[in-house]
Amino acid sequence: MRKNIKLTALAATASALALGLTACGSSSDPSSSKADGGKTDASKPLVIAASPSPHADILNFVKDKLAAKEGLKLEVKEFTDYVLPNTATEQGQVDGNYFQHKPYLDDFNKKNGTHIVPVTNVHLEPLGLYSKKVKAIGDIKPGQTIAVPNDTTNEGRALQLLASNNLITLKEGVGTGAKLSDITDKKGLEFKELEAATVPRALGDVDAAIINGNYALEAKLAPAKDALALEKAEGNPYANFLAVKAGNEKDPRIEKLAKLLGSDEVKKFIEEKYQGSVIPAFGAPTAS
Repeated sequence: MRKNIKLTALAATASALALGLTACGSSSDPSSSKADGGKTDASKPLVIAASPSPHADILNFVKDKLAAKEGLKLEVKEFTDYVLPNTATEQGQVDGNYFQHKPYLDDFNKKNGTHIVPVTNVHLEPLGLYSKKVKAIGDIKPGQTIAVPNDTTNEGRALQLLASNNLITLKEGVGTGAKLSDITDKKGLEFKELEAATVPRALGDVDAAIINGNYALEAKLAPAKDALALEKAEGNPYANFLAVKAGNEKDPRIEKLAKLLGSDEVKKFIEEKYQGSVIPAFGAPTAS
């Protein structure tokens, strides 16, 4: 896991990584929503950090089609990594974020001393195995290389997908925190650990790669069609959710957004736009 981003460096880093957008500096405004009990100005725009696809797409649908009816002013700030949305939320640079699942958040909070909490589940992006060099799982042979995300939870998730498809064998009882050292039989395969956002760009340089659903979509891959193997939706703990800093769950703007994200209109939008590559997963996140 990468080191936590210090507040003094946040604005510069965000400008480089967040598609040219800086996080909204709302923390200096005493009327903004605060975990320390400060007043919330419900008329202020709600600023949410999000991965570009599908998270920002879904939020922008809410912004354009639904928010005005609820009196909600919504701003969406796009980030292309998995660290800045949480550090920006922790520091009050944005009001919340929408990009992650519970195992990742739990690991992030533990390692970085942050206090981010989930509000409501929205969707699931099945993680998949992709290749430009082979057409089927059975074509993957000893000596070939598979790229996997290098962050703790997504690497474990990737290894579980490989194990469930008999490409590797893992130690008994190893869960979502599985590491490469937990592989008991690599079956002759080699592994390349990469930052999740860079895995799609490396797809042509390896024999196969495990890619997170949002990054697959950004790379113009259709998970439901293009993946050699795809996570099952049933019983999956990796639903992505709206999250805030602890204490801000009752911000009336957050409550309005949570309601809209769980609406029939959003469900229909997800189903029609993503055709099974992104799946609605409304409801309360699983407790730690």
